[in-house]
Amino acid sequence: MTKRFPLALSALVLFASVAFSQEATPSPSPAPKPAMSRAQSQRLIISTEKKLWEAWKTKDMKVFKANLSADSLMIGDTGVSSKADALKEMESMSCDVKSYGLSDIKVTFMNNDAALITYKATQDATCGGQALPTAVWATSAYVKRGGRWYAASHQETPAK
Repeated sequence: MTKRFPLALSALVLFASVAFSQEATPSPSPAPKPAMSRAQSQRLIISTEKKLWEAWKTKDMKVFKANLSADSLMIGDTGVSSKADALKEMESMSCDVKSYGLSDIKVTFMNNDAALITYKATQDATCGGQALPTAVWATSAYVKRGGRWYAASHQETPAK
């Protein structure tokens, strides 16, 4: 028995050193999506805002339903409206938008998940037979939820 003890001890040390020297195999997991850069977010926010203006012109409520956050608020001369109220009002209001343009666009990030877009909009439009101001300063707040940017609020002030 004493003759086998050194042999068993040597084998134990050899196997232990081999076992501990191997690198752990990483578990297979999906690679996380790369975070959207500020420049990408800025382009997406500007593009979404332009899509919303075009949807207003063409009366395409699907674009509003898809791009407004569920808790969005619209602020106008009639007060504050929820998403549902704003959609009902836009669907029922007879607006004729001949043209519009956006300029002086600036996106300001509050943090990685919230941003403001400000700009001047010019428009040739009537709603309910009333001419709309030819120029307004507008602000929209955007929030990122589930990796996607949504318009959370919109407000306009007639420009002088």
